[in-house]
Amino acid sequence: MGDVEVETPTEARTLPAGLYGPGPCEGVEYPLTVAYCGACSLPCEYCEFAGMKDACREWAEKNVPGMLEKLEVAPADEDEKKHQKRGGKGNKPGGGAEKKKAAAGPSKVTLQREPRGKKSVTVIRGLAANGIDLKQASKQFASKFACGSSVTAADEIVIQGDVKDNLFDFIPLKWPQIEEDLLDDLGDKKR
Repeated sequence: MGDVEVETPTEARTLPAGLYGPGPCEGVEYPLTVAYCGACSLPCEYCEFAGMKDACREWAEKNVPGMLEKLEVAPADEDEKKHQKRGGKGNKPGGGAEKKKAAAGPSKVTLQREPRGKKSVTVIRGLAANGIDLKQASKQFASKFACGSSVTAADEIVIQGDVKDNLFDFIPLKWPQIEEDLLDDLGDKKR
């Protein structure tokens, strides 16, 4: 094998400034040591975002008392912002809106067949106005007719397939408050 010549650079190569970050800072000792909170397991600088301010404060007072002076964590007696619970600000079950509808008496339930491509679906409207839980009713229809069923609007259930004729017997049987004379057949919807 032959000898290979390797050139040695006469000058040291320098990389452009800022290519790999700001570099070492003056007055900072490397490697950095980060203190982690024993209550929330985040770095102590982020305890205020963990949602456990009181537990973090107690842990810091016991284990690293000097750390609290550097951090700006709100005092424990200050009221925390109250967050909205799951579910939003909607009406509670059994609220006034449902009672008003039920007090007005039973209303009509309409059944209609709608074409969807080559197949068709059955649309039921008016069950919620009679105090029936649409989600539960949709599950009942899906299991009874062995098909897909879903709640598509505030007072509308769509059942896959043409089961309109079977619904005239099933609805009064399952929900006695809806009599057969309250069921209204709207026929077939035109495209």
